[in-house]
Amino acid sequence: MRRPRELSLRARLLWLTVLVVTAGLAAGGILLVGVLNFALLRAVNQEALETATGVVKLVDQHQLVEVISVNPAMQVQVIDSSGGILSSSAGADRIVSMLHDDELAGMKDGDVKQIPGNRIGLGDGDARVVMKIAGAPTNPVRVLVARSTDDLNQGVHILRVTLLIAFPLLVGMLAVIMWRILGAAMRPVAALRTGAEEITGGTREGRLPLPESRDEIYRLAVTLNGMLHRLDAARARQRAFVADAAHELRSPLTNMRTELEVAQRLPDTDWQALSTDLLTDVDRLNRLVDDLLLLARSDDGAPPGRSAAARMAEVDLGVLVADVASRYANVGYVRKEVTATVEPDAIGRVLANLIDNAERHAREKIEVEVADEGGWARITVTDDGPGIPAADRERVFDRFTRLDDARARDAGGSGLGLAIVRELVRRHHGTVTLGDAEPGLKVDIRLPR
Repeated sequence: MRRPRELSLRARLLWLTVLVVTAGLAAGGILLVGVLNFALLRAVNQEALETATGVVKLVDQHQLVEVISVNPAMQVQVIDSSGGILSSSAGADRIVSMLHDDELAGMKDGDVKQIPGNRIGLGDGDARVVMKIAGAPTNPVRVLVARSTDDLNQGVHILRVTLLIAFPLLVGMLAVIMWRILGAAMRPVAALRTGAEEITGGTREGRLPLPESRDEIYRLAVTLNGMLHRLDAARARQRAFVADAAHELRSPLTNMRTELEVAQRLPDTDWQALSTDLLTDVDRLNRLVDDLLLLARSDDGAPPGRSAAARMAEVDLGVLVADVASRYANVGYVRKEVTATVEPDAIGRVLANLIDNAERHAREKIEVEVADEGGWARITVTDDGPGIPAADRERVFDRFTRLDDARARDAGGSGLGLAIVRELVRRHHGTVTLGDAEPGLKVDIRLPR
């Protein structure tokens, strides 16, 4: 079954706005009619009460006339205790009371009763009847004043009709205005969508257009451009990484292929020496693959998992340094007890990479030192080689980086050693910096204890 086409965001916002405005106007109209009706009824009651109060004064002052002059929309009757009508207005019945006996029963001074208007000749609407007591307490009379509500009902009806006609017109006008306003507000979004399509199609540089207004859409575009920049940088790093990795892997493979081809053509090949050379290349290839895998995992940006955390232990760095340095002939070190919570294999690899790097470039000596700096443990590896210029000391931590000085003449290095050092130290929340030695290079590693 084909899914119905969904409305655009602009249309959904318009419908939501129209519904909210319609509901608000309807509630306001109902409230307005109710308040107006209440106010008019109160005015009718007040007018009838004032007229009844005036008639009460006439009775109390013995100035009551036979025909009382009042508003044509009103009727007045003055009834004695026996139910006879003493006086009335021109349009009122002079024989029958406008209120029946059961309606009069229980009414107090100032009470209001609503009756059909056509019963007393005040139109088809309702009439409000006010009752006031006048005269002496021994011989009281009742003053009844009826006020028609036809004009009130007519005014409320006119208001209802006006609102029923005006509200749809107002909602329609607001819908047109909101459609244009939403179109203007969504125009930057459409520009972002068009820019994204052009970037996807390859016809546009990887940046989205920024709207002129400094609003939420502008901030969204800035954020998306930042994301695109990071994606471009990640793709560039990935391409460079793949190219460099392919180049580095090709070297030992080419050596192995060359040695095997030469061995096939020589009848008296020394297979023992050949196997030794091949194992050397295989070891180099294996180290290179391990280094690439370690750096590839670090590119995921994930923190060390439970397995890495489980390998953390409190280690005497002096013993660890002594163990690693003892594998090299010309490395001097002073054994000093400094403990830190680290992953022993990772820190051992850091030391091995640094010493390997120093050994390839040192003239005569390499020194390793461990020191306690309060909350930090410090490991220093110093060689008397040509050193690294200050301008290149950050760049050498990039992968497959080789300098154009004496350190570029690397006998077997892959250009990944310092990159791995920085990554493993970073996992321990430590720092690694390069500095000058007299002469040579000094590498300082600081690890939290």
